Amino acid sequence: MTDHDVRVLDDSQFRTAHTLFRGTLHNAPAPDEQWKVVQESYEPGRALGAFADGKMIGTVQSFPSRMAVPGGAVVQHGAVSRVGVRADWTRRGVLSALQRAQLRAMRSAGDVVASLRASETMIYGRYGYGVASRFRYLDIDRRRAAPRSRPVGRVRLVEGEAGERIARELFDELTLRRAGTISRWPSWWTLNVRRAAVEQNLKIAVRSSSVPSGPSGDDGYVVFKVEPGENDPRQGKQTRLSVLDLWAGNAEAWADLWLFVLGVDLVGEVSAEGRPVDEPVQWLLGDPRACRVPDEFDETWLRLLDVPTALTARTYREGEPVVLGVRDVYLPENSGSYRVTADGVTRVEDEPELVVDVDVLASAYLGDVSFSTLAATRRLDVVEPDALARADTLFAVAEVPWCGSYF
Repeated sequence: MTDHDVRVLDDSQFRTAHTLFRGTLHNAPAPDEQWKVVQESYEPGRALGAFADGKMIGTVQSFPSRMAVPGGAVVQHGAVSRVGVRADWTRRGVLSALQRAQLRAMRSAGDVVASLRASETMIYGRYGYGVASRFRYLDIDRRRAAPRSRPVGRVRLVEGEAGERIARELFDELTLRRAGTISRWPSWWTLNVRRAAVEQNLKIAVRSSSVPSGPSGDDGYVVFKVEPGENDPRQGKQTRLSVLDLWAGNAEAWADLWLFVLGVDLVGEVSAEGRPVDEPVQWLLGDPRACRVPDEFDETWLRLLDVPTALTARTYREGEPVVLGVRDVYLPENSGSYRVTADGVTRVEDEPELVVDVDVLASAYLGDVSFSTLAATRRLDVVEPDALARADTLFAVAEVPWCGSYF
């Protein structure tokens, strides 16, 4: 018997939940003006609260989304956020109860996968989430960079609502091609672009091809901000341009957008966060050492809610079959053996050749890490040693997964 219960929240409880969540991050409650914007981001039926003695002691929510998986298919996705338990109720099973209820609710709603961004990396593996993609930070010394070429298309600044509208349209057009990318819900843009445009003086630049491939001719955009420093380098504070969101439909558009931000005058340093680990920015530069990678972090923490559907949705390379045994404590209907072939996946009664917990399968699912690597680090059980090479071949991908959307 527990001393708390979990319920779906109604709109009269959203602000209490948001205040509780902010408190777990040691932030004050959102002021009235900010709450008016945040309130719209709560989706009916997707926010849960844990209660004890009539008071909310924990909360979690998700946003409705979609995710691209290897091979080009898109599956229904729950973007999990605003997870928190009051400090005087931690380590008493509250988060486990919230997670159990949320996982079940998302699966029942048709979500095939869920993902989150972990504030602490030791928490979510126990609930079946595994690291499935990574991102990196970039710092570029603009004065040393000496780009090797100039833009071949036109990059223009677009102000206000028009810039946001074009960015949203291009994002919807350009994403869900690369495994790991997700669709963005309307309030994502409200919170991360519209509000930030006022608070942080964001700028949006749009790239047009010299040979238009579509009705508008636009094929990429970049959202950035500039933090003024001292024009005199002896003062020690350089003006910094931060790339916040950059998407391109082809290599030429990608290069032009980077060349544009590198060409903004009176900027000492260009930085970016949340970029793909395989993005070749340094090859645009005359001095590759002007581009540094100060950090690389876990990005997508993926949870397979419906293992049979998720495995069936993605494609596999040509190779010999392998039988995977899956263990899932929170959603036991996922547990069992799955025969993976180049032609698809079938649930079977065969004895497994590799046995994985669902969080480990999630890490391998998008192709960012191999089964051999996971076995070498003792993250899975190997029944048939030669099954590792077969699994590696089947699950291999040509492009490392990346999401590119923080939430």
